[in-house]
Amino acid sequence: MKLKQTIQTLVYKAAYVTVYALSLLPMSFLHAMASLTFFAAYYLIGYRKEVVIQNIARSFPEKRYGEVQAIVKKFYSCFTAYFAEIIKSVSAPAELLDKKITFKNLELVDYYIKSGRDVIACLGHCGNWEMLNFMPYKIPHKVYAIYKPLRSAAMNKLMVRVRSRFGMELIPDSAVVRHVLAKKSPPALYLFLADQCPATKEEKYRFTLLHQDTYVFSGMEKLARADRAAVVYLHITQISKGSYNLACMPVCADAGAFTEGEITQKYVDLLAENIREEPYGWLWTHKRWKK
Repeated sequence: MKLKQTIQTLVYKAAYVTVYALSLLPMSFLHAMASLTFFAAYYLIGYRKEVVIQNIARSFPEKRYGEVQAIVKKFYSCFTAYFAEIIKSVSAPAELLDKKITFKNLELVDYYIKSGRDVIACLGHCGNWEMLNFMPYKIPHKVYAIYKPLRSAAMNKLMVRVRSRFGMELIPDSAVVRHVLAKKSPPALYLFLADQCPATKEEKYRFTLLHQDTYVFSGMEKLARADRAAVVYLHITQISKGSYNLACMPVCADAGAFTEGEITQKYVDLLAENIREEPYGWLWTHKRWKK
């Protein structure tokens, strides 16, 4: 066991040093690396290309073949560029990132928290969602991100370190209910990425997303209702290469006042709107509708 822990520690340190060293390279060089990765992923390897084409074609049945192909190609270009941006953010000064990310209506979060309510922010894998790590720099309240720990202890430790650079605190998905409902910490903002396929499918949480029957995680809504939290949607779009706009959109001021499924329906509608506005920005490689 000690040997395994030692190896994991060495792997973590080596990975962090490597990523940090890469982050010191000029952004132009990182973008060039991203372009090479795009060429390999799109033209040579075709990484999950059939899944991406199928997902986009079914989500936008009104689009012609050429339009679908254009979205697919731009998705791969943006997707590979995201990794270059994430690497750069490991060492980039806060002042630089502040120029790259525009936040709108964050005063809504401040209002809810100051009124004594937790705020649950639901979002999708739109744009470079990893840039949300910068959010604690922008608001004077605790910001927690709910995540599923990686199997590799070394990679999990690396992920936590990178995401917590600006004060983000990560909570494993298995511990979030106890953390929130125990009320041992002051009101805060909790980030939920809720657009992946849940392991447990509940009929009450089956909705139509982009013309397809879609099961959605129920945990976000159930926790919000139990906590009587305010709920917002984080609408992420790309302004230009490496620059993003994040708009905080209200869903409800008191989740406890809504019946089961209503909040998730609102989330699904806002997610669909976000995807339609920028179809190449969503994570299409995920086998969202595999069953």
